[in-house]
Amino acid sequence: MVVLNRIYTRTGDDGTTSLGSGERRKKYDLRVAAYGTLDEVNATIGLARVHTGGTDPALDTVLARIQNDLFDVEADLCLSTKGPGGARMTVTDAQVAWLEQQIDQLNADLVPLRSFILPGGRPTAAYLHLARTVCRRAERLMVELNDQPGEGVTAAALKYVNRLSDFLFVAGR
Repeated sequence: MVVLNRIYTRTGDDGTTSLGSGERRKKYDLRVAAYGTLDEVNATIGLARVHTGGTDPALDTVLARIQNDLFDVEADLCLSTKGPGGARMTVTDAQVAWLEQQIDQLNADLVPLRSFILPGGRPTAAYLHLARTVCRRAERLMVELNDQPGEGVTAAALKYVNRLSDFLFVAGR
């Protein structure tokens, strides 16, 4: 469990931030940009949830779990060393498999697409499509980061974010 006694630390006043490993990086660093963009995805999903609670409790429950899973992906990207039992927090293949199941369940009731669709419609759908586009941006940053010498992104994190954009597309339909 994370305990935040004080929100400001003043350590970022010089334009750097700390990774989970303790290493300091510039705030515009590609790794920081990748997990910061996933934070945007999480916030956008939160906006979608504002509209699902009373109208679609099942989707709201799935989105809540995804928001929690996104913290694992972000921890993975920031190279967190703190977690239950002191183990490194990371996203797992089991979380990817669960997300694939959710996609299959949602997609089972939809008619096959025969053309592109315009994002929008109801507020929930619009926010889910916005979350999808931000998720795709995060994925591009993660792939770019993974291609950098001395950097890396776990396969499970890349898979999760790729599947998440698919989930958000199907949920937005």
